[in-house]
Amino acid sequence: MLSLSRGFWNKHRRKLFIALGALGGGYAIYKFYDAHRRRVTLLERQLEGVRDVDELIKSQLQNHFENIQRISDTTTLPYAMHYLKSRIAADLDVSYLTEKLRQAKGQYSTLTTKDKAELWERLKILSFTRLATSIWSMTVLCLYVKVLVNILGRHLYVDIARGSESSETLDEVESFGRHGHQEFLATADYLSTYGISTLIMNMQSAAAEVLKDKQLKDPFSMEKLHEMIMQILQLFMSIESPNYWISYLVPENAVTYRQMMALPFSGFDDTSALMDVGKLEQLVSETWAVLSSTEFRNITELSLNKLVNVLVEEIDMQLKGGSSSASEAIPLVTLLPRVTQLAPQLLDEPSSNKFIQIIQSLPEVQFFYTLVYSNTPPLS
Repeated sequence: MLSLSRGFWNKHRRKLFIALGALGGGYAIYKFYDAHRRRVTLLERQLEGVRDVDELIKSQLQNHFENIQRISDTTTLPYAMHYLKSRIAADLDVSYLTEKLRQAKGQYSTLTTKDKAELWERLKILSFTRLATSIWSMTVLCLYVKVLVNILGRHLYVDIARGSESSETLDEVESFGRHGHQEFLATADYLSTYGISTLIMNMQSAAAEVLKDKQLKDPFSMEKLHEMIMQILQLFMSIESPNYWISYLVPENAVTYRQMMALPFSGFDDTSALMDVGKLEQLVSETWAVLSSTEFRNITELSLNKLVNVLVEEIDMQLKGGSSSASEAIPLVTLLPRVTQLAPQLLDEPSSNKFIQIIQSLPEVQFFYTLVYSNTPPLS
């Protein structure tokens, strides 16, 4: 029996080794496949977890960005516009001139013909200075605030995407003040607080230069009025260096701005909302870069031209009294009351300000905001 078994083994040994080898190889392959499958399953679960975290981060980012937008639309821009309107009304008040001219019509006026002519000349310059200042400052402030919001949104996205904030700070995304973003958005008041005086002085110089040869009795068509307002704005934009006007809107650097905010009259006393000065400097520098770009200048000029078109059309409709017939050229002196009345309307509360809504709805402006949000470093 033993010899029979030995004979069987000797006869079939090679086949048995092959069969056992095949079975062992198959088992090894199975174990390898099973381990691989487990690793793939684990990796898929990990990736699913990463996707869940990514979706959570995106959701938090979107909520925070919408919060910034909401604060910008309901607080930052309205407050900045209100402050701007009060500054322009105070610094470019024409009521004392109109009152003097009204009194000059009286029977017992002591004003000479020369005095009256000088009053009219001053009224002409101040009226167009006020209108042009309102047009320019409202347009650029409106664009500027949206630039601030989109720069903040982009920085928030980049910071989270790079993993520079922990899960604990992600929970703090809802706390707007803790991130110090209010301090950056507060630069929207820089124009009204620090830049407006120089702006008005340079705008008045531009208006005086354009209007110096324009007599009150000269007839003006609507096309000529449009051209004259645009000349004032274009001359103003070219005063000093090409981008000098940016200094009306944005502080030179974060350190200087922080020092200004520390002054008693700055109105900023919430030190808990202050961000790191290095981060603030980065945001201010990027803002300068955006405002210095060709793209920003292009949308500013586009917005100004659109706004002047709308204003001239309104004046035209007022003069025609609703008639569809073409307006005749009228003396400049007749236009002054219309110009004076329109200026304050440009600075009305943003939610009911049709001029702001016109600017914000321009496709080119909306596309520009997309560029600001998506580009690092910002634009050319």
